[in-house]
Amino acid sequence: MLTGIEEVDWASLGHAYGPADDVPELLRGLASADPAERETALDGMYGAVHHQGDVYDSTLACIPFLLELVADPAVQDRGSIVELLTSIGGIELDDDEELDELDADDEEFIPAANYAMAAAAIAAGADVFLGLVSDPDPEVRLAAPCALASLHPEPARVLTLLRERLTVERDTEVRLALVAAVGRIALRHASLRTETVDWLGWLARAAQDPGLRLAALAQRARCAPGDIPDDIVPWVTGLLEEIRTSALGPAAPGTERAATPTLIGQVRELLEEHAAGRPAPWTEELLRTLHAALDDRVDDRIALILAQLRSPDWGQRSDAIWLCGGLIRIWRGRYEEVVRLVGAQLNDPEPRLREAATSFLERLFELGAPAADALAARLAVGSGTGTGTGAALSGGTAQGSGSGSGVGGTGSGSGLGGTGSGSGLGGSPQNGFVGRSGRDGALLALARAGDTRAVPLLARALEEREVRRELLYAMDGLGPSAAMLAPLLRRRLAEVELDERLYDRAAPLLYALAAVRGSQAVPEVLRVLRGAPANRRDWVRESALRTLAAFGPAAQEAVPDMRGLLAADSATVATTAARALWAAEGDLGEVLTALERWLRPGASGADWCSAAQALGEIGPAAASTAPALRPGLAARDLWVRVRSAAALWRVSGDAAEALPVLLAAWEENRHARVDVAECLAEMGPAASEAQLVILTELTRRRRHNAREGASGSHDIHVDEKLLTVCRAALARMERGAF
Repeated sequence: MLTGIEEVDWASLGHAYGPADDVPELLRGLASADPAERETALDGMYGAVHHQGDVYDSTLACIPFLLELVADPAVQDRGSIVELLTSIGGIELDDDEELDELDADDEEFIPAANYAMAAAAIAAGADVFLGLVSDPDPEVRLAAPCALASLHPEPARVLTLLRERLTVERDTEVRLALVAAVGRIALRHASLRTETVDWLGWLARAAQDPGLRLAALAQRARCAPGDIPDDIVPWVTGLLEEIRTSALGPAAPGTERAATPTLIGQVRELLEEHAAGRPAPWTEELLRTLHAALDDRVDDRIALILAQLRSPDWGQRSDAIWLCGGLIRIWRGRYEEVVRLVGAQLNDPEPRLREAATSFLERLFELGAPAADALAARLAVGSGTGTGTGAALSGGTAQGSGSGSGVGGTGSGSGLGGTGSGSGLGGSPQNGFVGRSGRDGALLALARAGDTRAVPLLARALEEREVRRELLYAMDGLGPSAAMLAPLLRRRLAEVELDERLYDRAAPLLYALAAVRGSQAVPEVLRVLRGAPANRRDWVRESALRTLAAFGPAAQEAVPDMRGLLAADSATVATTAARALWAAEGDLGEVLTALERWLRPGASGADWCSAAQALGEIGPAAASTAPALRPGLAARDLWVRVRSAAALWRVSGDAAEALPVLLAAWEENRHARVDVAECLAEMGPAASEAQLVILTELTRRRRHNAREGASGSHDIHVDEKLLTVCRAALARMERGAF
């Protein structure tokens, strides 16, 4: 076995972490009789030799030995080696691939030719995969179809083999893999697509196993997305119900494996945990494929998700939540009923379902409102044996008898300081969320939805030793009711050490104090401002000054500090000090001079933007700075143009110069649209020529900031903000037309 491995000069080859002289040990480890050693070796292959999908010269040198291991029935876990080979050889480079733009002098540069050579080398030995479709090991049979569909040079031959194998294969997941591989061939080879789509359509209706029919239907939709039947929703929901009823009973036990301290081992354990207790966990991937094919048919996708959320099977409901997460992140739509039903899952006894629901609701912000009652109820629920029903907002004592729910300590009363034997918000996690993470997630979702019932619960959270930072950043949407949180925030800020970690600890508290207008905390904010250490000092000062600016005239005590920082070397510090000084005194004396010094030739884009934004916030009182802003309209930097145009409109009230710049930026960079729309809304009738732009945005189904394969926690919120501002802008424009 591994004949010739010593003849390779591995030390002259490389991988992600340097010379590849450790690769022979990894290859031998793949053939070890010890499961832990095999997994460690596989982890090393992915971690170094095939790091993040890269193909090095050492990766190419491994291919003959990997093919040899796959062909040897004495080697265990060959399915994982087949998957490794599929990954190495399955990268398809398009004609417009931009790999040639990579810096060839970069030490980590991977020639595009390596990927092509890997595919060719594996294709040359791909006949080894033909015999694996009937291997005794189901894990090998599970991996072989995708390898054949991706790597074998004779797709028609493979297609015939896969369809024939389907007639004798009995393992459910392997059968699904065979169907998926057929679909993959159809996608990759147009000459085989028509007959394959017809065959998949026949299989979707003819096969007796509902799981196989669902797999065929999903692949048919994937291969022919323009020909998806109109009755897709009832068809799929009917199949899901058949799968549920046919799979009733305990799930088949998984294969026990020894735990290994590897990334692969951790991923495997997470997948096993996700599938545990579910008779048909494979439906998730089938539905993911179907949803991808449905793409912008949002109403159909919502209907499918609603049907799943009403299923008696908690696994289907969990799948629906994760699928909806991808849907709502990319597409706009009417999600009220979906959100309400997700909220209903918060009371389910299955912790994984509650976790999925909480994670989903955290990212919805205002769209989470339909689940607010469920979130509030979940946060209030106790273990059922409480002894109090008090109702004090703070410092109260819950008294009385019977069961109740509370939010403080171990009390079951509804007061923050309730006492009793029940388990309130800070109590033991019986019949509810496990630990603080679930509770904090639900509280975050409630606060981001703008529900004031979150306020007393946030107060309780602020009394604990550690506070999730996102909770502090969620206080800006709670309105005047959040003012009661100011004393607690002030106390916590006073306790923050003025050390190297000051920014990380103080910035969220400063943001929250600004949000609740906690001006009584001026002394504590000044302490942070004055005591900022060298590490990220400018960041600390900017955060503190932003908070003081939010306090307005109530921050008079800080005026000398603000004035002293007008001359700071940092534009963000100096301009934020100017904004704070203007807010505190309303005197433009030194403020405009301090801001205009950053509107000069040679200033960086970031510095110019900081000054322009500050002038825009001052508004007409800064009209004299219009000439200084105008050069920014022609800057190369898009954000300089946007900030300058917005500021020019706000200080001068003249839309003629600003509007063309803003509309050009709208088309050039979608991420500028919120800022542009806010300015258009302020312009009202003066921006009437932007009506078509606004209407077009409002009729788009896809979110303006949607990114495939990536997302941020605020993406949905930012897009919904854009829609809100666009509606306001359109309303003002239309009113001005009459």
